[in-house]
Amino acid sequence: METPANLKVPKVLADRIASDLAGAPGLSVTIRDEKWVEDKGMGAFRAVSQGSDEPLRLVEISYTGRPDSKDVDVAVVGKGITFDTGGISIKPSLHMDLMRGDMGGAASTAASIWTASKLGIPINLIGIIPIAENMPSGKATRPGDVVRAMNGKTIQVDNTDAEGRLILADALCYAQEFKPRHVIDLATLTGAIRVALGNAAAGVFSNDEEMWALMSDAGIQTGDRVWRMPLFQHYADEMTDSLLADLNNVGKYAGGGSCTAAGFLAQFIGKGCKWMHMDIAGVSENKSEVPYLGKGFSGRPTRSLVEFFRQLSMKQTGS
Repeated sequence: METPANLKVPKVLADRIASDLAGAPGLSVTIRDEKWVEDKGMGAFRAVSQGSDEPLRLVEISYTGRPDSKDVDVAVVGKGITFDTGGISIKPSLHMDLMRGDMGGAASTAASIWTASKLGIPINLIGIIPIAENMPSGKATRPGDVVRAMNGKTIQVDNTDAEGRLILADALCYAQEFKPRHVIDLATLTGAIRVALGNAAAGVFSNDEEMWALMSDAGIQTGDRVWRMPLFQHYADEMTDSLLADLNNVGKYAGGGSCTAAGFLAQFIGKGCKWMHMDIAGVSENKSEVPYLGKGFSGRPTRSLVEFFRQLSMKQTGS
């Protein structure tokens, strides 16, 4: 995560993930290019990338820890923005350098699946990592543009700095093609979660009580804590009130930014899908608050994810 953005453009990061995971037991990596993403109809993902000269990539990781079953136990989707200027809705210059770490969800996804492989956890996992830069240019998406996601829903992009939810929308749609029993997405998504929770805990939104209970216990066991946030219809309604499209990528009113972001993502979750969204923006960086972690980007919540996998595998096998 600390690698400078010019040294981890999307192609480089995708290749690095494939290289680092190569040879791990039961694990394979496939890298998808722009043409593949276009053919899949991932218009929201492409809209974020189009302002950059660096082509996007989508990394697909497969871990088979239960070779006797073809079922996918968990699909993990991790946001991989290698640098986030905000696009046309450009960020203030102060601390913009930290946006090199806006791929914390991607890093935790790859690291947790690699760890599950190394530990031999008997579980089948899929990792989906959309990787792009969010840059301003004459080709960039403009505020007010409308794009179409993979599931056919249209999105009015009123703020190009709310880009993470756009790439996650298409990645979540694709992840569900594998018919996983559970879906987890994690992303450095909103500054609002940092306001709400600081860096004491990752914010968790879930439509499934069992998933929440397992992740909560995983956070207690590892010390890498999580805290449940509301996934009320109230927040989803804010995101579906759009003049030009099915959805808007920003909330109608001020406040509750992490909750409205989760309400937006919920529009890309199929009926009956057990889903958890983890907003890790508050825990991705450590200054000195957590004494056993070094200063800088932390890699949280990788340990909690691995423990979640372990506990879920034990539950499924009855051990």
